Amino acid sequence: MSAETTPPVLAERDGSVGIIRLNRPAKFNCLSTAVMSGIAAALDGFEGDSTIRAVLVASEGKHFCTGADLDEVKGLRSDRAALTHFIATGHAALCRLEASALPVVVAVQGLCLAGGLELMLACDVAFAGADARFGDQHAQFGLIPGWGGSQRLTRTVGMRRASDLFFSANWIDAETAKAWGLVNAVTADAAPVQEALAYCRTLAERSRSGLATMKRLARQGADLPLADGLRLEQELAVDALLAGDVTEGLAAFQERRKPRFA
Repeated sequence: MSAETTPPVLAERDGSVGIIRLNRPAKFNCLSTAVMSGIAAALDGFEGDSTIRAVLVASEGKHFCTGADLDEVKGLRSDRAALTHFIATGHAALCRLEASALPVVVAVQGLCLAGGLELMLACDVAFAGADARFGDQHAQFGLIPGWGGSQRLTRTVGMRRASDLFFSANWIDAETAKAWGLVNAVTADAAPVQEALAYCRTLAERSRSGLATMKRLARQGADLPLADGLRLEQELAVDALLAGDVTEGLAAFQERRKPRFA
């Protein structure tokens, strides 16, 4: 594969929103080692900036992401260690998005397939353009997911729907994806970034620590027995009530104004 002259991932900001933008439109934003490393590096920067309250994952061009860079995969198949590194790099980047204390919102246009679907599933809230199409293409080419798709898709849409997408490699449209709970909202046109960005701006008005705790409860609690999840909620609720952001939040409520969180 020829060297790329532009960064494969752009890290931008819009006020208190950090934007991670895939920047390989000529290759349908397929996911290479460099792309996955770029996602992780951008997230590092945003997590280290106390003024960032939410992260938006988006992409340049007509399609969100059509999966892994198969040209790179083909070149690695003779070297198990290199192939293991490729899978591990993507796995780590998506787990970072999922585990980040920041809310991660994704905007999907056009095709969102295979590795692109895995990337979307690692995010917390998803907006889709009216033209978006979703699918898992791995089985069509004798592949299997390597970046969490086999686990996250089943947990998101249920066993039967996930199995159908895995086995058939069929695509579903944006409205079906919304009905299945795969995306939260479908925008009126093919450009969901502005609506997703507007949503992220509302998150910028929230308590950063409060959002982080809510995300932890949702993510960690989903894999716990109900009783353990309830105990975790009780413990973190007490911690939250003693935190400084609650002092400001209660003052704002009493004074009938918007909170001004530090």
